[in-house]
Amino acid sequence: MITLALSKGRIFDDILPLLKAAGIEVLDDPEKSRKLILRTNQPDVRVVLVRATDVPTYVQYGGADMGVVGKDTLLESGTQGLYQPLDLQIAKCRISVAVRDGFDYSAAVRQGSRLKVATKYVAIARDFFAAKGVHVDLIKLYGSMELAPLTGLADAIVDLVSTGNTLKANHLVEVERIMDISSRLVVNQAALKLKQAPIRRIIDAMAKAVAA
Repeated sequence: MITLALSKGRIFDDILPLLKAAGIEVLDDPEKSRKLILRTNQPDVRVVLVRATDVPTYVQYGGADMGVVGKDTLLESGTQGLYQPLDLQIAKCRISVAVRDGFDYSAAVRQGSRLKVATKYVAIARDFFAAKGVHVDLIKLYGSMELAPLTGLADAIVDLVSTGNTLKANHLVEVERIMDISSRLVVNQAALKLKQAPIRRIIDAMAKAVAA
């Protein structure tokens, strides 16, 4: 049995065509079912639904043989024991710094001000600002990041940006792009040895689909 860990939402929707290219079709609709283990048309392949941030953990510790997870989550959580054979080029976005409209970010950085930055990507933000020599106090938040500059909790946020519409709607502006993000296929290294043939078949089929 091959177990594939996925999260609901954009990654799940975007991975379906690549799974289909590998001959795998998910038979249960996660939006209509409460099931957390989904059947596929392959009797020896199943999908487990977990939180995006838990995908690397499930794969690392053998709860799943393979998983699909954003580069942001991998960088933030660490990638010990994970083989990353493929950038799937799906669920693309970017991690950026944003501030409220009218805040002079460039001047604050230039003057060496100590910035308060709200983010759930603490490790990524710490590395980014340290490399620039900018002093920051990092405030960990788990949601509604856009509120932080509007309420005075923070001067800036570090967050995922896709279209930028949410920033605009909340009178925030993107001032620096930290990195581009897409989703990766990750594989448990022990599973790769024990189930090499079926896992390699899936990886190769997905690689062809991505290239096409």
